[in-house]
Amino acid sequence: MSRKDILFLLPYPLHRAPSQRFRVENLLFLLDEKGLEYDLAPFMSEGVWQILYQKGGTMQKALGITTSYFKRWKTIICAAYQYKTIFIHREAAPIGPPLVEWFLAKVLNKKIVYDFDDAIWIPNTSDQNKMARFLKSFWKVKYICKWSHKIAAGNDFLCAFAADAGAKDIYRIPTVVNTITRYNLLKEHQQGHLTVGWTGSHSTLVFLEPLIPIIKNLQKKIDFTFLVIADKKPVWDLDKWVFCPWNEASEIEDLLKIDIGLMPLTKDAWSEGKCGFKLIQYLSLGIPAIAHSVGVNQYIIENGENGFWADNPQEWENALTTLLHNGALRQKMGEKGRAKIVTEYSIESQKALFLKLFE
Repeated sequence: MSRKDILFLLPYPLHRAPSQRFRVENLLFLLDEKGLEYDLAPFMSEGVWQILYQKGGTMQKALGITTSYFKRWKTIICAAYQYKTIFIHREAAPIGPPLVEWFLAKVLNKKIVYDFDDAIWIPNTSDQNKMARFLKSFWKVKYICKWSHKIAAGNDFLCAFAADAGAKDIYRIPTVVNTITRYNLLKEHQQGHLTVGWTGSHSTLVFLEPLIPIIKNLQKKIDFTFLVIADKKPVWDLDKWVFCPWNEASEIEDLLKIDIGLMPLTKDAWSEGKCGFKLIQYLSLGIPAIAHSVGVNQYIIENGENGFWADNPQEWENALTTLLHNGALRQKMGEKGRAKIVTEYSIESQKALFLKLFE
């Protein structure tokens, strides 16, 4: 039997999670171009994904995860030996110690390429899955780094963690977008009724909470709509706001409704591990952004050039007011932001590094 090139062990079903979509799925065509053979093995089925982040259903969730865990081991035992390289995005299994990774590295002696884009060694679980804190082994990340042949980490903070864990061959590969065939439009900024917007998953909605009073107060002075694009509708005391359910097919169209993009965070180690993907999406479409000056936000946003840093309520209000009143500035900042993404955060800019992971 001829050996295949790569087995991708993925945590989520396809076309769902942003990190997996943009760090793995959207880059697969590069492997096709090189003639490399690969297979994708998601841990969760679509059914398990649908129930996992809903309230209740503990037994159903437990059954789904347990079934997925046994399927993962079946893949490892029955198929992993066929592949030259095993690519693991975030973790091979979301529960328990790194047994799968240990088996691949120490028993099967496989070359592991390990990819992560968050500080996933820091406990961080949703309200819907508090029990997961007791089942997840957050400490395992350092061992996976140590056992891996190559590391792909989304920023310098993550690379430093991998190095401290004992990893030797580390590549800083930011999360990227396809600026040629998908994120290839430039927002045309005009005056009129404007939209301030945010996009993200339900797990990051919490970062928006401190901005709601600021937005509510500012809407008393300036007429604008607040748009939220997410996979779960929040409950807020806010009048002029619109919820847009995230949809892959309409993702670009929905983002282009935004005139000013937001990326609030908190100044802590978890945020240091974030890779600024919201900013990358906004700027790639020529949408200026406002963000907390933490982690890579400070590098993606060049303060006063393609957006603004804002670290307290007054700075957020000042930055929003400035951009809401100045269409020419939004256009100028948007164009500069687009140029930065093409140069540093596009697939083309990182193509060579990504392919080196499989050499």
